[in-house]
Amino acid sequence: MSEAAASNGLFRRLILPGLAFKAVVIGGGYATGREIAEFFIGSGPQGGLLGLLLAMAIWSVVCALTFEFARQVQATDYRAFFANLLGPGWIMFEIAYVLFMILVIAVIAAAAGEIFAALFSGPGWIGTAILLTFVIVVVSLGTAAAERMFRYSSALIYAVYAVFVALALWAFGDQIGGKLAASTPGSGWIVGGVTYASYNVIGAVLILPFLRYHGTRRDALVSGLLAGPLAMLPALGFYLSMVAFVPEISEVALPSDYLLSRIGLPWFTFAFQAMIFVALLETGVGMVNALGDRAISAARSRGMIIPAAARLSFSALIVLGAGVLATNLGFIDLIAGGYGVFGWIMLALFVAPLLTIGTFRIFSKPMEIAPS
Repeated sequence: MSEAAASNGLFRRLILPGLAFKAVVIGGGYATGREIAEFFIGSGPQGGLLGLLLAMAIWSVVCALTFEFARQVQATDYRAFFANLLGPGWIMFEIAYVLFMILVIAVIAAAAGEIFAALFSGPGWIGTAILLTFVIVVVSLGTAAAERMFRYSSALIYAVYAVFVALALWAFGDQIGGKLAASTPGSGWIVGGVTYASYNVIGAVLILPFLRYHGTRRDALVSGLLAGPLAMLPALGFYLSMVAFVPEISEVALPSDYLLSRIGLPWFTFAFQAMIFVALLETGVGMVNALGDRAISAARSRGMIIPAAARLSFSALIVLGAGVLATNLGFIDLIAGGYGVFGWIMLALFVAPLLTIGTFRIFSKPMEIAPS
């Protein structure tokens, strides 16, 4: 095997799953900063940081166990995964997932509208329409296209976040350090970290189509443990930048725009908001692609083939319906009213069974594959 091939294999086995997980969670997790403000700012600078680190640890553990469980039962979509984990109860997860997906797409659609309005002073629905159109197009091209997008878009996202943190430290770094040093952990950071981790960790089962390169338990566990830091690193930098403006930033609809205005570089404001748009696109593609792959797998098990036109129509129906929801509910209301509820639902339907039943089965004996 050539050195290039070996390097590519290592990337696909250990790094790609973390990038795919980051892609699914970033748009609904921290791209605009609104979610970070909702779950962590209220606990104070130190408390919020502890909450984020707790959420990162939960992501790593759950991803590692999810990836290995999926490898053992040969699950390539969430339906097969939960058929093995919950038995007939898998349908409860699918119902919850479809509702959650609609919520997330509504959130990213609303965020795209906010970004377009902030950048161009135009009607927000144009930004929403552009984002949803791109989601439909990429998903209609299949998982391979999504994989290529995640690889290149991740490089852009990490680079722009790195520049953002450097500029924030240059512009108001003294305020960040001062507020961190003067604070003590407030109450609620454990609940905030667990809730935030729980509603986002659903991404671990949505990226199963990207785990096909795993060949050993080591591949699954190592890539899972890396997924937490890979997904959380931009959020940690974003949070530290937000600390400079606690507590007033907790009431801002778009904390990213608030911080960029204080950095005061118009060219970077445009670059950062464009990057957020890409991050929102990643999440929309990841969420809808998971449901599309599940539908294709179900059709194949019945000897049917879903044509490309049907997949396109299916994707369009989902994202356009969520877009309508986004135009009728406020951005902050969507996050505050929906994410917390789904966090506890996912904790009950996914995290708790995985940490108990799933962990026992992973490490106790060979597993039988449930019929699809």
